[in-house]
Parts: sequence; C-alpha cells; structure tokens
Amino acid sequence: MSLQENGKEGGRKYRRMDLDTIEEDDDDDVCVSVSVSHPFQHNNGNKDNSHKYVMACAIFASLNSVLLGYDVGVMSGAILFIKEDLKITEVQEEVFVGILSIISLFGSLAGGKTSDAIGRKWTMALASIVFQSGAGIMALASSFTVLMIGRFLAGIGVGFGIMIAPVYIAEIAPTAARGSLTSFPEIFVNFGILLGYISNYAFSGLPSHINWRIMLAVGIFPSIFIGFALFVIPESPRWLVMQNRIDEARMVLLKTNENASEVEERLAEIKEAAGLNNPDKEDKAVWRELLNPSPGVRRMLITGCGIQIFQQITGIDATVYYSPTIFKGAGIKGNSQLLAATVAVGFTKTIFILFAIFLIDRAGRKPLLYVSTIGMTVCLLTLGLTLSLLGDSKYGIGLAILCVCGNVAFFSVGIGPVCWVVSSEIFPLRLRAQASAMGAVGSRVSSGLVAMSFLSVTRAITVGGTFLVFAAVSALSVVFVYKCVPETKGKSLEQIEMLFQNDRHWREGEVEIEDVKHLMEVQ
Repeated sequence: MSLQENGKEGGRKYRRMDLDTIEEDDDDDVCVSVSVSHPFQHNNGNKDNSHKYVMACAIFASLNSVLLGYDVGVMSGAILFIKEDLKITEVQEEVFVGILSIISLFGSLAGGKTSDAIGRKWTMALASIVFQSGAGIMALASSFTVLMIGRFLAGIGVGFGIMIAPVYIAEIAPTAARGSLTSFPEIFVNFGILLGYISNYAFSGLPSHINWRIMLAVGIFPSIFIGFALFVIPESPRWLVMQNRIDEARMVLLKTNENASEVEERLAEIKEAAGLNNPDKEDKAVWRELLNPSPGVRRMLITGCGIQIFQQITGIDATVYYSPTIFKGAGIKGNSQLLAATVAVGFTKTIFILFAIFLIDRAGRKPLLYVSTIGMTVCLLTLGLTLSLLGDSKYGIGLAILCVCGNVAFFSVGIGPVCWVVSSEIFPLRLRAQASAMGAVGSRVSSGLVAMSFLSVTRAITVGGTFLVFAAVSALSVVFVYKCVPETKGKSLEQIEMLFQNDRHWREGEVEIEDVKHLMEVQ
C-alpha cells in the first residue's frame, strides 16, 4: 500500500489506502513504494480474490435496480395497451405512470431508518419482496383501482431499493474503486430499461388484453437472482461497526481488502466516524441534526439533494417514459415503429453507462458532470427546436431520434451514475443512510412531478416547448455543478467528510470547468 498525502495545507495530512503495500525498515520508518496500482490491476492472488469478491457484492447489490429500470422501460410501451384494454383516461395514464416515483419517496424515507435497524443487506431483500408483490398485482389487475394498488406497492419497493444499493456499495468498496462500483446501480437501471423496451417490442404483437400483462409479469423473474444474492453478499462493515459487531466487520474488511494492516487502519477510521472511540460524547439525534444542520452538513445536503433533484428535473424520466409520444410528435406512425425507435434509445443509454464506469475513477466526478450537463443542454435545446420547427418531416424524425439518443447518452455518461456516487459518499457514517434517503426523496418527488405533468404541459405549450424548458433547467444544472459539487475522486469517505467541514478544503477541493480538458485527454 503506497501512501499519498493530500490536503497538506493547514497541517492536515491524508493517506490514500488504495495503493500498494507498506514496507518498514529496521527503524520502523515507513518507506513508500513507488509503484501505484490501479484498483483493477491484480498483483497477487489475494488481491485478485478481494477485487472479485467486491465486484460480486456490487453486482448482486445492484440487482434491485434492474427492477426499477425494467418498470420504467416497459411502462413506456405497456401503457399504450393498458389504455386500450382498461379504457383509462389520459389523466389516469399520467397518474399511473408518475405515481410510482411519488410513492417511492415513502420507501426511501423508511429505507434510511430500516437500513440502520435491520442492516443494508436485509433492506435490499425487503425492497425486492415488496416490489415483486406490486408487479404481480399489476400483471393480474382487472381494473384501474387494482392496477394502482400494485403500483403503490411497487413504488414502496423502488424507494427502498434506490437509496440502499449505492449506500451499501459505497460502504463496502475500496476507496480507489468506489466510484466505478457505486455506479453499478445506475448501470443496472439502464440494463433494466433496455430489457423493458425489448419486452415491449417482443410482446406488442399479442392481443392487447394479454400483451401488457406479460410485459409486467416478466419483471418478477429477477427476484430469483436477488434471493441467491442474499447468500453471497455480506453485511456492510460500517453498519456492523455501528452495531458494535467489530469482529464481524473485521472479517468483511479482510475479504474486501488485500492486507491486514489496511484492514486495521480502515476499521479504526470507521470506529472513529461511528463515534465508538468517544462513547461519552453527546450524540444528537440524526433527524435533529439533518433538520438543524451545521454548516458542513448543510453543504452536504445542498450537494446531495441538489444533484438528485437536477438529475430528474432535466426531464430524463419524461424522455424515457414518453419516448413513443416524443417520436409520434416527430412524425413516426404505428406502435411497432414507435417501440422500435425506443429500443434504439435503450441501447444508447446502456452502452454509454459503460463509459462512465471506465472514466469515473480516472477523470473524476466533476469533469464528467460538466460534460454530461452541457451535452444534455445542447441536445434538449436542439430537440425542442426540432419538434417545434421540423415536426412531421423526414429530417425532423431523424434529428429527433438523434437528439433523444444524445440526451440519454450524455445523461448516462455523467449525471446519471455520478449523482448516486456523490450522494452516497459525501455524508458521514452516522447520517449516511437517512441523509441518502432524503436525497432519494428529492429525486423521486422530482421524477414523479415531471412524469405526472408531462402530458398536460405538452398540451399547454407543445412537446417542443416542453423540451425547451428542460433545456433551460439543464443549463442551470451546469451552474449548480460549478458552485456546489466538489471533487471527491481518490478520497476516503472520512476524508470527504473533512472536505465539507472545512471552508478552506472545500474551496481547494473544487474543480474548475477548465478541468474538462483533462477528461477529453483521457477519452
């Protein structure tokens, strides 16, 4: 393990714990090795095994995200046939599509408390069970009322799942690989969306009273893999420390880190963050601290909740849920052609999330956010102008598809995954679960409001006008990233906490917009 000192000004020194091994001489002085290994380079069998184990944990923890993604993707096509079969109105369509995000906020709020009570691992299990119940009820629904009952349960399950997976991965991952691994839930959301689009296209030829039920029922199958995952993944070591189960936490850290000296050092840091080394220190109630925050916690909340909200109010869920409506406005006719165009959107969204995995721990969080938000702004502006000026023309159709694909590509390479990475790593251990839940609530409320109002707004100001509004909001997100989001690449969770607590470190941690040049060089 190499040692790297950061933040030297002011006498504070940080040590990176994600590099090579420490060597000690006879005088117990530390000699720093000169080679720096990437988190996915394997120098020996033990390191190789630890990385594989952490990777497996991240993958299994992200499976709930497939359920959310599948629901988002499949609903864009299934709703066309639900309207035809159950004769629901346009207002009922908006409520049905958007209510999942609103209801999920209750799951997210409960998820913070639940994960602190029963653990991160079993909260993921609870999320899966509740979502599967809702999906089953929706698939068998014979009326709009029953359909909404299933949607309510699915929303609760989604709320649990979206807040706990990034928290769990951030707490179990080594520092150097945390960004890549914490982006896994967003990758699996994209994979689920793609599966939903493919399911729409595959079953669209069946009778309308059967096809949408099969589309929704297919989403139940991932529960088999989630059940298997519970026998593989361990509990979060940081949660185990909070429960004073120190030996169990040490065992988990031994599996996820390659040497014992690093394990003991990380364990000491976690105990310090959890307050176990200062048992007599008065501990404020978590919610009291969140509702009446210190300056440092206030900065964390602004950053964490703000980036979650901007992720949604730039219109990504409207683009995904209502992509057939967008393409219809551009001039594409027929359900099969509309659903085929959405499959192209799904492939684009899934492919570009892979770029984020590669870049997030190399280029950093903030450069990716700049590229993402600026690119989305350009695509949304162009889409709004295209739908307003070139609708129903050959060039209009091609440009609209290109802009929608470009928008989801820029979203997937930046603010989509980085949002969850940043919001899961900036909060201190004692606040992490419930503060992340607050951020997830902001995300879900924003998503629900956008999805539930999209059709009504498009009737008032046209589809093109609506996307011009999204473009303006996306431009504001660029300013937010510049002002409120510090760079967290390469820092341990405890170092990040200090970054927010100290004004000088906060200013030094900022990455200026010119650093996007570095990202371009990496690409």
